[in-house]
Amino acid sequence: MSLMQQSLVRGAEVAALEDEFSAAVDGRHAVAVDSTTSALRLALVSLGIGAGEEVILPSFAPVETAAAVRQAGAVPVFADIDPQTFCLDPEAVAAVTSPLTAAILPVHLFGHPAAVDQIVDVAARHGLAIVEDATQAQAATLAGRRVGTYGALSVFAVEEGAVVTTEHPELAGAVKRLRDTVHMRARMTDAKAASGRGSLAKLPGAVARQRANCRYLDSALTGVLVPYVEPGAHHVYHRYTVRIPGNGRPDRDAFAMALAGRGVRADVSIRTPLHRMPEYRSSSYLPRTEKAAGETLSLPVHPGLTEKELERLATACNTLGGLL
Repeated sequence: MSLMQQSLVRGAEVAALEDEFSAAVDGRHAVAVDSTTSALRLALVSLGIGAGEEVILPSFAPVETAAAVRQAGAVPVFADIDPQTFCLDPEAVAAVTSPLTAAILPVHLFGHPAAVDQIVDVAARHGLAIVEDATQAQAATLAGRRVGTYGALSVFAVEEGAVVTTEHPELAGAVKRLRDTVHMRARMTDAKAASGRGSLAKLPGAVARQRANCRYLDSALTGVLVPYVEPGAHHVYHRYTVRIPGNGRPDRDAFAMALAGRGVRADVSIRTPLHRMPEYRSSSYLPRTEKAAGETLSLPVHPGLTEKELERLATACNTLGGLL
């Protein structure tokens, strides 16, 4: 790496992003890296988790979670989800814990907090570490406590990168050493850090506008099952993910196509659960995960939507819901 390249890595902008992110997560140490996968991998490796050990995670999750476990040298073990929140079910976690289990990796999916308050109890009973994937849930809380403050380490997304946080200085030091020596490709550039600082500054306003859009849809939609919010949870709606009534995947996919025909673009955020992907295929029986993968659809709720666009979205969903 040239001197000029070195000057662009771990520079003033990276340090500023780490300081500002630390302030945003109640003073926990923050280490900026290049991607979500790198952040999760470094978090696991910093805990000494590696070959032959198991990490429990949801199959209904982004592929980066399983990829990070595999890259750390560990084995991903999939547990089923709560059918309402789409996040890890603590009882399902307990059921798949084995003598080889080293950690639990709950994902705060779509912006809804996982039941980390209960998962902490499971981890304590079995002597396991917790690494929280909060990449979709910056600013979400559970019973007034910010997600990302329950685990030994947590990972948040920033624009074009990610941040690992921890309250333990020795773990923060371990992540930094891994980033700067063994896994140098995981380092964040100053340019990416500057972009991340900009998105972090805009986050409160963006979350407030997006939540307002979601509140409107909660009250207006009748043709789909709107997102559930656990009592005491502060949902930040990274995705506004609904269930489509009907006969599972065929109706959900038909619903999405019909919405597109009316000018509304909706996405299937997780079409294939991790345990059914060839590289992570397992014999796990996860009926609630399978059902969610066949019925869920994420509707547009980004902060830039106008009132007219929200009304058109609600009208289209309600009309199609009646047809299906």
